[in-house]
Amino acid sequence: MARPTVVQFNTSPSLGGAEVYTAFFSRALIERGWRTRVVVDPAAAFWNDLDFGAAARVSLTSPGAAVQADEVALVHAPLPGAAIDALSRHRVIGVAHQAIYDGSYPAYYDRADTLLAVSQHVIDSLSRSRFARVHPTPLLGVADLARGEATTTLSAGALFDADRRKPRDRLMAAFAKARASFSAPRNFERRPGLTLGVVSRLAPLKQFPALFAQLVPVLERHPRVNVELFGAAVGYKTLAAIRRSLSPLGSRVRFWGQQRDVRAAYAAIDYLLTGLPEREALGLNALEACLAGTPVLAVAAPPFTETLVDGVTGYLYNDPRNDGAADFERVLDGIETGALRPRMDLASPHLTAFSFASFADRVDHALDEVLSRPRAARV
Repeated sequence: MARPTVVQFNTSPSLGGAEVYTAFFSRALIERGWRTRVVVDPAAAFWNDLDFGAAARVSLTSPGAAVQADEVALVHAPLPGAAIDALSRHRVIGVAHQAIYDGSYPAYYDRADTLLAVSQHVIDSLSRSRFARVHPTPLLGVADLARGEATTTLSAGALFDADRRKPRDRLMAAFAKARASFSAPRNFERRPGLTLGVVSRLAPLKQFPALFAQLVPVLERHPRVNVELFGAAVGYKTLAAIRRSLSPLGSRVRFWGQQRDVRAAYAAIDYLLTGLPEREALGLNALEACLAGTPVLAVAAPPFTETLVDGVTGYLYNDPRNDGAADFERVLDGIETGALRPRMDLASPHLTAFSFASFADRVDHALDEVLSRPRAARV
C-alpha cells in the first residue's frame, strides 16, 4: 500500500529548537522515501537558513485545505484551536517537543491521534499526565549545524525577539535597531581564561535566571572564568531577568544575541552551559556542541542524562538548587587545574545514536508503526 504524504505544520514566528528539528525531520522523511511538505508562516524569514532538503515549504492559508483526503497531518508547534479542528477529519500525529512540567501543554497534544516524543524525558512527562496515545520509542534528534552561512567573525546580533503585543518590547527593539544603525559592528574576541558559553534561544523554559542565581556565587570565586551568551531572548523581560542574574560578574559577561553560524559560536567557547533540566525536552544545543567538539556542563538529570556521557562529552553535576552548587564548583575546580579533562575522543560510539541515519531510521519505523494501526475512535 502506498505511503501517504505527510503534511507538517510549524507556523512558529521565531526560531527555536522545534524549528531546527522540523528541518532535519523533513530531510529524514525524504531520505526514507516519504513524501512531505511543510506548512509555515510566510512572514518567518528564518526558515531560509535551514536545510529542508527536497521538502517543499508552503504558506499557511486554510489548515483544512492544506491536507488532502489521503494525507496525514503532523504538527510540530502550537496551532489555534480552530486550525486543529479543521484538521480533525484527518489522522493527526503530534511531535511532542515540550515536556509537561506545570500541567500546561500545547492544545495539539490532546487532539493528536498519536504523539511522537523527542526524548524519554518527554515520554515520562506525558505518562505522568496520563496521555495514552504515545509512541513508546523516543525519536531523539541529530546535531544539525547547517544553519546559515559560515562566518569568520562573530558579531553582535539582535538580543531579543520583541513581543509585538507589548509596548515596551516594541520600544526597546526600535531603540536597539536605531543604536545599531549608528554604531560599528561589535565583533567577538576571545578573552584570556576559561570561557563558559550559552548557545541557545534564551527562552523562559531554560530557567537561566534560576540557574545563574546558584552558579554566580561560585563564579565570583573564579575570576578567570568568563561567560558568553549567544542567542536571542524571548522578549525583553526575559533578557532583563538574565542580565540581572549575571550582573554580579560585571564585565566578565557578554551578550551576543542571535547568531546564524552556530558552529562558530561553539568554537568560541570552552564549555557549553545548558539550562536547568526539568522543562527541557531534549537539548539540541548539547548535541550540537558535541558534534562541534565542544564539551558540555549540564545538570545530572533527564534529558541530559540521555544525551551526554559524564567525563566523555563533558560533565554532569548535581542540581545546584540542592547543594548550593558545590558539585558544580568541584567540576569547575577540576577543569581549571587540569585534573578533569573530558575524553571527547571516546564520544563517537555514544553519538552514533544521534547520527542522521539513526534518526531517519527511528522516524521511518515510528511512522510505519503508527500508520499501520487503524485510526482509533475519538471520544
